[in-house]
Amino acid sequence: MTPSAASSGPGAPGLDIPAVTVTPGDIATTSLTVRNDSDIVEAYDLKVVGDCAAWTTVEPERVSLYPGTSETVTLRLAPPRSPEVRAGESPLGVRVLPNEHPESVKVLETTVHVGEFHELKTELAPRRRRGWLRGRYLLAVRNQGNTPVQVRFAPGQAGEELGFAFAPAEPKLEPGESTEVRLRVRTAKPVWFGNPVVWPFTVDTRETGEQEETAETRWDESVVRSPLDAEFVQIPVFPKWLLAVLAALLALLLAWFALVRPAVRSAAKEAATEAAQARTPPAGEQAGGESPGTGTGAGTGSRPGGGQESGAATGPGGGGGGSSAEGGTAAGAGQQSSATIDLKTGTGQTRTGTYEVPADSVFGVTDIVVANFQGDEGVMTITFGDRKITTIALETFRNQDYHWVTPIKIPENDTVTINVTCAKPGTPATGRQAQECHEVLNVSGVLSRTTE
Repeated sequence: MTPSAASSGPGAPGLDIPAVTVTPGDIATTSLTVRNDSDIVEAYDLKVVGDCAAWTTVEPERVSLYPGTSETVTLRLAPPRSPEVRAGESPLGVRVLPNEHPESVKVLETTVHVGEFHELKTELAPRRRRGWLRGRYLLAVRNQGNTPVQVRFAPGQAGEELGFAFAPAEPKLEPGESTEVRLRVRTAKPVWFGNPVVWPFTVDTRETGEQEETAETRWDESVVRSPLDAEFVQIPVFPKWLLAVLAALLALLLAWFALVRPAVRSAAKEAATEAAQARTPPAGEQAGGESPGTGTGAGTGSRPGGGQESGAATGPGGGGGGSSAEGGTAAGAGQQSSATIDLKTGTGQTRTGTYEVPADSVFGVTDIVVANFQGDEGVMTITFGDRKITTIALETFRNQDYHWVTPIKIPENDTVTINVTCAKPGTPATGRQAQECHEVLNVSGVLSRTTE
């Protein structure tokens, strides 16, 4: 820079400094000459003032001059590479203060042209994302230059399998301003089975401005913005272990239809044949005959063989007795039979209902079903002959059934007895409380003749 002559004596003309151009990160210098036109020895203090004072120095900061002498000082401008140093024109001043004549202080002014520099800082998080069809990323962009810029993004991928969407697509940033851009990556089609597919891609950040570049615009080529690398891992919709499970299920189905199902059908057919043979009546028995024996139960019930017996239930303490012997050997094959005891009992009363095994017969009981359909309260005792089978609280059940693999045999003239003590009648489906307790016992099994 061409130095300027400066006179600091009293009444000296105004002094100026030539304009200076500097780019942040670089150093520029200029100089000025201070001359003592007074008639005394004078010392001058020099100080930089203005917006550029933070990064401008003057050397030396103090000069002493004899009358008629001068000295040249240097101004050194070193703006930092920071967004705070905006591009454009900034004022710069140097205050020259005479020690002996402070009233003659001068401020020399000039203009500093700060050049432009461009720098973007970008970060992508996360660098690896997993998903079925799409992945979401966050792109942080900061303008570390000293001039406003508009940013656009250029994704790169080896093929055309991925689609990219940025929001916002082209943000505008002031110096020192930062923003977050949402990036969504999407694949064209899903992966149903197999291993995950890795799709690598890059994201390049570029600057584009509405203003046209001028000759004074300087782009710093030393700052190389390499593209950001990232990956999208596309996972299959159905995991690998699901294939093994499906294969195992298919093998089980094939084994069922090929091996197990025919065996089950064969076993069921054999069981049905044996049951049909067991139900075939003896040769000497009449096909349409009545079941042997008559019921003498106090309650209304079905006679063995399907006949309906009638008669009111006996009063308290009623019911026949009999031995507890297991019964004799049947003379022929028995047939399935059942009997029902229907008993009604008044509140606070105890009544008994019985079914008597016909003469010359043995009843092998395999199942009993007890019905308390009103929800009565009280106690019921079930007895085969003189053998007590069970005692049940009525309020604990509505329907109860018992089954025996080995039939309980009741000999001829012996009885199946239910003894009911009614504490409180329940409420049937009609919604009105009943006047009496009402219990039903159905006993079924095989009725066999002991004589031919």
